[in-house]
Amino acid sequence: MNSVSTLNVLLYGQPIGTITHVGHDKSLFAFTDDYIHDEARPVLSLAFKDAWGGLITDFKPTQTRLTPFFSNLLPEETMRYYLAERANVNPVREFYLLWVLGQDLPGAITVVPADGESLPPNVHHKVEEGEIPQQPMRFSLAGIQLKFSAIQQAAGGLTIPVSGTGGSWIVKLPSSRFEAVPENEFAMMELARMLGMDVPETQLLSIDQIGNIPDGVGRFGNSAFAIKRFDRNAAGQAIHMEDFAQIFNVYPEQKYKKASMRNIAQVIGLEGNEEDVAELIRRLVFNMLIGNADMHLKNWSVIYNDRKRASIAPAYDFVSTIAYIADDSASLKISRSKKFTDFTLDELSHLAAKAMLPEKLVLDTARETVSAFHDIWHREKKNLSLTNNMVEVIDKHLPSVPLASMGS
Repeated sequence: MNSVSTLNVLLYGQPIGTITHVGHDKSLFAFTDDYIHDEARPVLSLAFKDAWGGLITDFKPTQTRLTPFFSNLLPEETMRYYLAERANVNPVREFYLLWVLGQDLPGAITVVPADGESLPPNVHHKVEEGEIPQQPMRFSLAGIQLKFSAIQQAAGGLTIPVSGTGGSWIVKLPSSRFEAVPENEFAMMELARMLGMDVPETQLLSIDQIGNIPDGVGRFGNSAFAIKRFDRNAAGQAIHMEDFAQIFNVYPEQKYKKASMRNIAQVIGLEGNEEDVAELIRRLVFNMLIGNADMHLKNWSVIYNDRKRASIAPAYDFVSTIAYIADDSASLKISRSKKFTDFTLDELSHLAAKAMLPEKLVLDTARETVSAFHDIWHREKKNLSLTNNMVEVIDKHLPSVPLASMGS
């Protein structure tokens, strides 16, 4: 059998590149000549932008893994193993996993086999005699948590398509390890919305309102969290986006290590406008106040609403993690420190200087966010979908954050 296979990479439905598997689990990404020479080309990733604003076109082959940009389109850990098992594909062989999942990726990318080529039989896991393989779910929602693409039902609630493709909502099921995670995320996202942040439509649904939950998925709670996909418009057309692990060209497992909030802020300052910067600061301050110790590189993204200019993408994955695991630090260094106890106006001034952001905008936005947070938190905390323990943990956490004392 010919060991060379090719996947076509499409952006907004137009071919812009190929990923070629050349045997021995090596693959190579390349842009098409048409994309390279198109001066009006849409942006695929800031990672492919050189120091002069030009397009990087020289890539090295990778072994087993894809390049970081494409690797970050694939789910991680639990979700990866679940979908790989459904598709009967080895989860570590990323070329073939992308082959199976490439029809519904984050952003405006689709990946399809060239010439309708069939998946080679040697990539499958062995199926035991008498076992009936499950139909693969052909979507990829990057991350670890079990979450599914879903469609709004006319009678209310959501249903998960059998194929997994085409949904305009993302449904996150309850955690087997931690209590009331859907309730926590819904509350934090709604609190962020009250503070004026750009938050997609969300729902907190009874598990009974989620149709077609796949067989084998355990039910560990009563509620599910759903968020409207912001990379799809009202007509269902894809809007391109990418996360900061893709932008910084690092693999998903490096999402806590290879960059800082200062690095993210510098990109937003260079690529976006002042409102993008203000939104970044609002979210940073908010997540420090609620004790979200898991805002890693993949929880920050940019979106290309006009296909060329990057702006900060709508908010997602806001959870008060200290309600489950005591922690004194954020996941990423802010500018000099990641400790909640070091989060001061001076730390934000340092971030502004190093990331070349307008200091007045940064500090004024931080002060306004803290003041508004205290007002809304005091008024709404008992009305949010939080357990009493979650409220108590956040109340206990707030005095440990120096910036929080400004508006208390």
